[in-house]
Amino acid sequence: MSGTGGARWPAKGSRQANLLARLDIHRLEDLVLHLPLRYEDETRLTPIGQAQVGASVQIEAEVLSCEVTRPRRQLLARLRDEAGSEIVARWINFYPSLQKQLAPGHWVRLFGEMRGGFFGVEMVHPRHRLVDKGEALPQTLTPVYPTTAGLGQSTLRRLLDVALETVPLDEPLPATILQRLALPGFAEAIHTLHRPPPNVDTRMLMERAHPAWQRIKFEELLVQQVSLRRAYNARRAHEAVSLLPRGMLTHALRERLPFALTSAQRRVMDEIAIDLAASHPMQRLLQGDVGSGKTIVAALAMLQAAENGWQAVLMAPTEILAEQHYRKLASWLDPLGIGIAWLSGGRRKREREAELARLRSGECLLAVGTHALIETPVDLPRLALAVIDEQHRFGVRQRLALREKGTSGARPHMLMMSATPIPRTLAMTHYADLDVSTLNELPPGRTPVHTRLASTARRAEIIARLKAACLEGRQAYWVCPLIEESEALQLKTALETWETLKEALPELRIGLIHGRLKAEEKTATMTAFAAGELHVLVATTVIEVGVDVPRASLMVIEHAERFGLAQLHQLRGRVGRGTAQSSCILLYEPPLSGTARARLKVIFEHNDGFAIAREDLHIRGPGEFIGARQSGLPLLRYADLEQDDALIEPARELAGELLANDPEAVEKLLMRWLGGREGLLRA
Repeated sequence: MSGTGGARWPAKGSRQANLLARLDIHRLEDLVLHLPLRYEDETRLTPIGQAQVGASVQIEAEVLSCEVTRPRRQLLARLRDEAGSEIVARWINFYPSLQKQLAPGHWVRLFGEMRGGFFGVEMVHPRHRLVDKGEALPQTLTPVYPTTAGLGQSTLRRLLDVALETVPLDEPLPATILQRLALPGFAEAIHTLHRPPPNVDTRMLMERAHPAWQRIKFEELLVQQVSLRRAYNARRAHEAVSLLPRGMLTHALRERLPFALTSAQRRVMDEIAIDLAASHPMQRLLQGDVGSGKTIVAALAMLQAAENGWQAVLMAPTEILAEQHYRKLASWLDPLGIGIAWLSGGRRKREREAELARLRSGECLLAVGTHALIETPVDLPRLALAVIDEQHRFGVRQRLALREKGTSGARPHMLMMSATPIPRTLAMTHYADLDVSTLNELPPGRTPVHTRLASTARRAEIIARLKAACLEGRQAYWVCPLIEESEALQLKTALETWETLKEALPELRIGLIHGRLKAEEKTATMTAFAAGELHVLVATTVIEVGVDVPRASLMVIEHAERFGLAQLHQLRGRVGRGTAQSSCILLYEPPLSGTARARLKVIFEHNDGFAIAREDLHIRGPGEFIGARQSGLPLLRYADLEQDDALIEPARELAGELLANDPEAVEKLLMRWLGGREGLLRA
């Protein structure tokens, strides 16, 4: 495809095409939505003598000399403007052609930051353009685009000239919507952003608050909503086994429980029971703060499958969490005569094969496990419900693999659980294709955990406090620092901490648990701690979720500044499960970075997981918060969930209207933004 100025769309497989692909640009249509990162003002010239050091300005000057210097090879050009002021331009990396362009006598415009240097006032690596003396200045701001090494701004601008002349900028949105939200048309917005007119409000354009930006953000949110709602509707078109709430096993379990369900648990259970009875697959996210009682809700859902004669499985991301679920479910269900299979990579071959045989025959209806559940030998002929705990810790392929385990011809119902509450704006956008149930109430008797911050300089004082608490009959966790770069280094730190505490506290029994231990060793240590045989448990983050020891009332988290907010909140949730007043001490190593200080301030001030999640979203941004690469969810390129909150609800409403009444507009929007790649959004 060719266009103005002799520019041509690069051939498939060419170097330029590959560079564009790195930016996710595969068609001219993609270029239209490749919007500027920022703008530079080249509409005016600044005399060299008036330019402030530190300011980015444009100057026009004549080249006096240009030479390559030694021993540090660099290109040095000396220039003088019309007023007689001089400046040095310096390039450390350059092509030989640049020296030819900057031949003495040529006039050039340089754009860059003014610096004070060894040679006087200078610019380092300025952007340059040869001009005729007194040549007219541009009338609009100059856009600066996101790019990649080897792909210059001038190339992108040439290709954009072609795109803006060639690609139809159709208007798919109803005029009434544009009027109501005071948004410009698509074509007007695109031209404003790529080629800002002379009278544009520069500040609003730079801050992405201009109506042209608002229009693009709204359309991006709309496309996301449309795509996710289509995925939701497509799932409902599949068949699933209808699991009627017969009440035999679920009522039997509820009557045997030593506690009453909270009103939130009863409400959520009713929502799930209705979904399970439908003939299309449930796709529900169950979110609740640490300790809100998600496991009993999952158990009741699994029993609804079992009392219909169908299988249900619960998959957890770590062996220790999976085993915790297994033990808890077994304690509830064994008295009812319901057997549960336990599958994990750490089980002996003979035990594992016996469990597989029970599942294959359909004799065993319930199973709990790790990733081992999705391996090839696992056959679940009557799978009707899959529960995934800490669902954000699993990748798209792993969730798909579990879904495909059902061999009955129908898709299993899916219940995904998360103890990381999702802020409302995130649920409305990135989870628009899921039904969301929220446990917003803690069971009675849970004591709030007091959080303390302490510098590592106070370690001895903390150890003394831990000793006193344990000698009074309480138990404690000591969580070792997170060392993402090296599991081996993390293990070494855990071993060293264990040795140090044993030496400092000879009167206490201290256990150690980490990811490298064999399954039976982990089980033995956890069982001993839960039984009160150990005073202190030194652990890596394997105890982040699921471990429930009511007598543990003190937690020390070492190098707390290395942990994320969700992790800190999860870890803190391991204490406060009994009646004793519980504390969590966050040991940090000064000095703290700005982000680390912000995180520790949030965890210190809040006990509510939803408030923490909102702050976490603010600090990290949505992509990192939900683990977008893991989840398969689309990242928003332009819309900001906090700043553009007012656009989300109208986008949701319009998505529903367009899907119902204007399929042609839906197709145009999806093709414009996704180019046929809609299927990548959700698995």
